[in-house]
Amino acid sequence: MANLKQTPLTCSGHQRPVVHLEFSDITDSSYYLISACKDGQPMLRQGDTGDWIGTFKGHKGAVWGVALNVDATKAASGAADFNAKVWDAIKGEEIHSFQHEHIVKSVDFSKDSVYLATASKEKIVRVFDLNKPEAEPQIFSGHTSGLRHVSFYENDTLLVSCAEDKTMRVWDRHNGKEIRNLDFQSVPRSMEVSKDGSIITTTHSNIVTFWDSKELTKLREFTVPTQVNSASLHPDNSVFICGGEDLKMYKFDCSTGVEIESLKGHFGPIHCVCFSPDGELYASCSEDGTLRLWQTTVGKTYGLWRFVEQPPTIQENSTTVNSKQEVTAN
Repeated sequence: MANLKQTPLTCSGHQRPVVHLEFSDITDSSYYLISACKDGQPMLRQGDTGDWIGTFKGHKGAVWGVALNVDATKAASGAADFNAKVWDAIKGEEIHSFQHEHIVKSVDFSKDSVYLATASKEKIVRVFDLNKPEAEPQIFSGHTSGLRHVSFYENDTLLVSCAEDKTMRVWDRHNGKEIRNLDFQSVPRSMEVSKDGSIITTTHSNIVTFWDSKELTKLREFTVPTQVNSASLHPDNSVFICGGEDLKMYKFDCSTGVEIESLKGHFGPIHCVCFSPDGELYASCSEDGTLRLWQTTVGKTYGLWRFVEQPPTIQENSTTVNSKQEVTAN
């Protein structure tokens, strides 16, 4: 199995570049994957196979950020139509729509699914109470340029955001005050809080950095071979993946920074990458309009990946994965 070639599962369906994606936590029925696309139609998929479940329709502009709550019963999306929307992820129906004054780039649910954080080009973070959707949101101001990402962490007591002002800022969730900040040499392209909440992963230029989430002290920093648009840390903190402008997916040892593999599959720059909640696979999305699922341990039977000693002939539009690991989820 060591000689097996890593070929991703390709998930088609979007009509324009796919710019963001996120997995849910593991639920009673596996886990799920949501994607944001410039076609304005976020899609929900089965996380371990990439099988299409449904499309959320209602935005009138490119969707830039998406999120799923812990049990994947709700979805959220932020878009160029200046709206953040909350959806019933079971029925596909819109629940709430929150008007903004500029493009909404990022959304995130609190762990109890009561609150929704949004980050917009207005230079502010908003937090909406989903039990009181008509109430005015809590405002967090301090950034001097449009925001790119926002996340709850530390049991929802803190928020972390990054922006085009080349900073990352931590906010006290209850009093709305900024309590820490970091400066970057260039605009941070991505930001991810680890599964256990202890590490924040950022990318800027061709650099991937890991930060202690409590003190914002630097833990490790690695230079990669391309301008990197996104990086994700494995749930056990052993390896990280990243992708960017050279169209390759990279995997590195997180303690040493040694490159484990580099893989080509996309036909355009990679915009976002993330590990599944069980760490068995990772997903990427690209300017080429597709999502791709990659196996963390090549050769392991998992999801649609099945392996036989003699691979069968690949049939066009086949939905059965052979040892070459090819499938298209329509």
